[in-house]
Amino acid sequence: MINTPKIYKMRVEFTVAGPWDHKRIFAALRQAVLGSKLPFEPAKVNKNWPRLAYGPVLGYGQYSLGEYADVYLSAPAKEAKVQAALTQAAPQGLHIVHVQRVPYALPSVSNLAQVCRYAVEGDFSAYCPQQPAEVFFKSRHIYVTVSAPNGITMQHDVKPFVVAVTQPRPDRLELLLQKCADKTTKPEYVIAAWLGVAVPAEAEFTIERLKFIREALYWQDAAQKLHAI
Repeated sequence: MINTPKIYKMRVEFTVAGPWDHKRIFAALRQAVLGSKLPFEPAKVNKNWPRLAYGPVLGYGQYSLGEYADVYLSAPAKEAKVQAALTQAAPQGLHIVHVQRVPYALPSVSNLAQVCRYAVEGDFSAYCPQQPAEVFFKSRHIYVTVSAPNGITMQHDVKPFVVAVTQPRPDRLELLLQKCADKTTKPEYVIAAWLGVAVPAEAEFTIERLKFIREALYWQDAAQKLHAI
């Protein structure tokens, strides 16, 4: 029988101040773990770096009410100690909210999250949508137009990703978007389809005057019921 080292998976809930791209978030998490002096499991790509799992990644220009990452330790440590150590070492703008040990066999957050809840806030009327949101998003298909640099345009149906869309007030939309065949779509694409905005291919994209906020992540049980992570 081969004895393999035991690995301890710590799930970290955190927030970031303002819109951060996923590369900056990952670098900040790595810096926090290295500075914490916790006994981390080395990453495969670089033995001097800690093994981390972060995701699903935050999109370009998006805000967030809560992000998650898995930190892998090579020795047991109390949750409170891990949280305190990461908090002290975290760079400015990264706030550690909660730490919980989870079973090693449990899927990482990036694989566990099947549905995301987004809020979109701003002046939608400035884009003169042709239909009210509650009418448009009940359509059988929702096509977004993607424009390539050479002028060629393509249409993609994002309807399969849309679980629900509500508009509690004129300046706010709330979306539930799901994975389909391990693929995702951006909330910016869904809103662009409604507003009639073309999306540039192979470019970071957001919509002016609108603020995109990822509010929660969910996993689904066998009965397709949603549970907050």
